[in-house]
Amino acid sequence: MSSPRQLSLNAFIYPSGHHEAAWRHPDSQPGRIYDVAYYQEIGRTAEAAKLDAVFFADGPALRTNVKHNAGSGLEPITLLTAIATATTHLGLIATASTTYYEPYNLARLFSTLDHISGGRAGWNIVTTGTDLAAANFGLAEHPSHAERYARAREFVDAVVALWDSWEDDAIVLDQAAGIYADPDKIHPIDFVGDYLKVRGPFNAPRTPQGYPVLVQAGASNDGRAFAGKYAEAIFTAHQRLEDAQAFYTDIKAKAREFGRDADHIKILPGISPFIADTETAAKKLEREFNELTVPEYGLKQLEGIAGKSLRHLPLDEPVPVELFSDAGDVTDNARSRLQVVAGIVQRERPTVRGLLHRLAGARGHRVFAGTPEQVADTIEDWFRNGAADGFNVMPPYYPGGLEVFAETVVPILQQRGLFRTEYTGTTLRDHFGLPRPESQFARRPALAQ
Repeated sequence: MSSPRQLSLNAFIYPSGHHEAAWRHPDSQPGRIYDVAYYQEIGRTAEAAKLDAVFFADGPALRTNVKHNAGSGLEPITLLTAIATATTHLGLIATASTTYYEPYNLARLFSTLDHISGGRAGWNIVTTGTDLAAANFGLAEHPSHAERYARAREFVDAVVALWDSWEDDAIVLDQAAGIYADPDKIHPIDFVGDYLKVRGPFNAPRTPQGYPVLVQAGASNDGRAFAGKYAEAIFTAHQRLEDAQAFYTDIKAKAREFGRDADHIKILPGISPFIADTETAAKKLEREFNELTVPEYGLKQLEGIAGKSLRHLPLDEPVPVELFSDAGDVTDNARSRLQVVAGIVQRERPTVRGLLHRLAGARGHRVFAGTPEQVADTIEDWFRNGAADGFNVMPPYYPGGLEVFAETVVPILQQRGLFRTEYTGTTLRDHFGLPRPESQFARRPALAQ
């Protein structure tokens, strides 16, 4: 008899918290965002709650809005290695760009994290959406959306081949005979593509989980096709159950088109919960944070999504619907976050200030204010109704927002049989219920005659 389906829950670490004004709130600790002990404490909180993983977003450029917000520029793979030393089971997912790395170097970084952590690493694969990075790498301009995804496909193929280039039994370790490894089980990959060329083999053996879990977050047509072929977990943003259900169904179908088991791709929307003993108190807490926002900051964020200037709009008048009329159909747009914003404008007709407040909580991810039971109810609703395999939990503020979720919501989900009470494995693949992949270079046994 198979065990009941279980939620996957990650803590998405954003230095002071996911609300854009978190760093101004007295419950946050912005002075510690360059202190490794701060992140190790967050990791221990997540592990004590038996969460699957912590996750870091990243981008190789200074954000233009640094004047009004606190954002750590610490490199996530290095930082997760420090968290690995402070935890024993917690998964460790870092973002890294296929546009601004080279395959061999990135393969080494994630392989090392996976070895050091005992098989807990995951790679959030991004193509980098901002053109701010191009000049930092000597490029005249940011590559086009289509070109970035074409390179990304080659990049992932090359990196996985590098990780696979040692068969699992390549290390012989015969001290008496003086043989450490069998060279016949270590393979050059000889990868040649339109963008990349990598000879190999890799310079380290396969990791405890074969190779790190492949994670992805794009929702455009290219992003969905990429996810269907490669992703083992997908981070996504949805405001409504029906939109999340449509995305879930589409991605699972794409996985099957590539001959994959749809259960081996975990879809994890973001949720940013304001939690209090009563719904009234939770909504009051949300208002406290919104009142700390700086409109100039929010407008810059919104203009980045919309791709146009919005400074001429009065803050307390409704957002003109026509400003977002070019967002396109939800399944056919390269800028998926624009569609989320367009949906809010079309359904709710907010003022500009109201829209800025709606987006302040988690940059287009779902913000929910309520009691622990109400937060657990909405998580269960999406999980049971074909919208999610779990969630990226995005606390409005750190560290307290994660602590409240861990202490009040997680026990309810455990009582309902939806979430583990103890870890049953040691690797991130174990936590996600994913199989350990076989090396593509492994020799198959001869068929019996």
